Amino acid sequence: MTKQPKEKKRSFNWEEIHRRMSAVQKGIEHGMDLSPEEKKKQLKERSGRYARSVRMDTAIHEVAEVVVFTLAYETYAIESSYVTEVYYLSDIVFVPDAPSFVVGIVNVRGRIISVVELKRFFDLPQKGITELNKVIILQNKEMEFGILADEVLGMKTIRSDTLQKPLPTMSGIREQYLKGLTNDPICVLDGAKLLSDPKMKID
Repeated sequence: MTKQPKEKKRSFNWEEIHRRMSAVQKGIEHGMDLSPEEKKKQLKERSGRYARSVRMDTAIHEVAEVVVFTLAYETYAIESSYVTEVYYLSDIVFVPDAPSFVVGIVNVRGRIISVVELKRFFDLPQKGITELNKVIILQNKEMEFGILADEVLGMKTIRSDTLQKPLPTMSGIREQYLKGLTNDPICVLDGAKLLSDPKMKID
């Protein structure tokens, strides 16, 4: 068996490499005299790298806009894609034989919408209806209903990688409908699960 000749190791002139890199950096800082074609090519390469970076970041870190509101003494949020509007609570009609978490129905410009109190649905401490109460109307293709909030705090953008797992104390029905917790902390609800729950459908 013949021995293969050993491959010669490449030797690098690191001093020369550093000198060239330094020269390129200085050229960038002070502006190189490029032709229009070279400038166009350079801009195209930079924009391509930036676009790939944005696509990669979006794929890894999903971004969502949420509506933030309070329930009792906790702060919650739900994706704005499921929120059609915020309705100022006025008259509400009681519905006989409805589940305990259904407060009643409201007439929103001719649309009859049931209103759910998530504090009862999640077994949270009651705070009572105040002047701050609003109805956040949720909707998808199959269902539409309102959830009662003590106060609507506004909009916020969150990234999926910042969400933490629900605390061990959040067992039962709340954990089932939670996407996760932010560092604030805000409990981010799963709008898709709420809107697909058959218990939310009131005949």
